[in-house]
Amino acid sequence: MDEIEAAGFLFDMDGTLVDSTAVVESVWTAFGRRHGLDPAALLAYAHGRQAVDTVAHFLPELSVESRDGLVRGLVAEEITRTDGIVEVPGAAALLDRLLSDDVPVAVVTSAPRELAIGRMRAAGVPLPPVLIAAEDVARGKPDPQGYVLAAERIRVPISECVVFEDADAGLQAAVASGARVVVVGRHESPVTVGLERLIDYSGLRAAAG
Repeated sequence: MDEIEAAGFLFDMDGTLVDSTAVVESVWTAFGRRHGLDPAALLAYAHGRQAVDTVAHFLPELSVESRDGLVRGLVAEEITRTDGIVEVPGAAALLDRLLSDDVPVAVVTSAPRELAIGRMRAAGVPLPPVLIAAEDVARGKPDPQGYVLAAERIRVPISECVVFEDADAGLQAAVASGARVVVVGRHESPVTVGLERLIDYSGLRAAAG
C-alpha cells in the first residue's frame, strides 16, 4: 500500500504508532511470574486490551479492589519506563503531515491517558488533539466504543474513517465499528483475513478524501 485517502484517520497506539514491545513484555512477564501465570498466554491475551480486562481474565477470584490495585501498580511501573520506546517507522512523519494539513486524526488506545502521552512523547510521535484513552470508555477493545467515540470527536462518520491497528482485540473493535481497517505489522490471525495491510508507514502517502 503506497497511498490511502479517508475523511478521518484513527490510530491505535502500542504496536501501531509506538513500539513499546520490550517494556510491555518485561512488565507483564514479571507480573505473570509473581502470580503463577504463563507469561506467553498472558502476553497473547493482553495485547491490545485494557490492563484491567487482562487482570480480571486471569485472576477472576480476586476482588475488584484487589484487581484495581494490581492494575494501578502495573500502570505506575510502565509510566516510569520509557527506554527503548520508539516510533513504528514512518509514524511521526505521517502524523505530522496529516496534522499540518488539518486532516481529522485521533488516537484510540487501551492505555490510560498518562501512559499514552508518555509513550507518544518518548517515541517522538506527535499527539493529535483527540486521544481516546482507557478512562474515556466504559468498554475496552474488542468493543468498538472507543473508535465510535473517536469518530464523533473528530466529527467524521465512522464509515468514512480508516483505522490502523495491529492486534486482534483492536482489529475486532475496528471492524465492528464499521470503519475501513488496515492491519499494521506482520500479525496474522483469522481476524486479519481479507483486511488491507502494511508493514509500517515508510513511503505511505495519506490525505483527506
